[in-house]
Amino acid sequence: MKEYEVNCVNKPNRNSQHEHITHIGHTGNKWRLTREAAVARIDSKAEAFYTVDKASGKRIYIGVVREAGKAPYLRTHADGKWNDNLLAQSECGSDCKII
Repeated sequence: MKEYEVNCVNKPNRNSQHEHITHIGHTGNKWRLTREAAVARIDSKAEAFYTVDKASGKRIYIGVVREAGKAPYLRTHADGKWNDNLLAQSECGSDCKII
C-alpha cells in the first residue's frame, strides 16, 4: 500500500463547523485531491493518507466517516478514536495542483 503525507486542506469556509474539507494535499509536493477522490483511494485500500503529529512525530491516518443521509467525509483516526488533527493543517495554496 502506498502512503502519502497530508499537510494541507481546503474548506469553503475555514472557520465553519458545518462545512467539510473539500481537498487534502501536500504543500511541498504541490498536490491536492478532492474529497471524493481521496475517499475512493482510501476505500480501494491501495493508498493511505496521514498527517504527522507535531508533538509525537507519529502518523495519524485519515479515514472515511459515513453517516446516514450525508456524503462521506474525511477525518483522522488515532488511538482508537476520531479526532480533528486534519483540521489543524494549513490551507492548500493555488500552487497545489489537483491530481
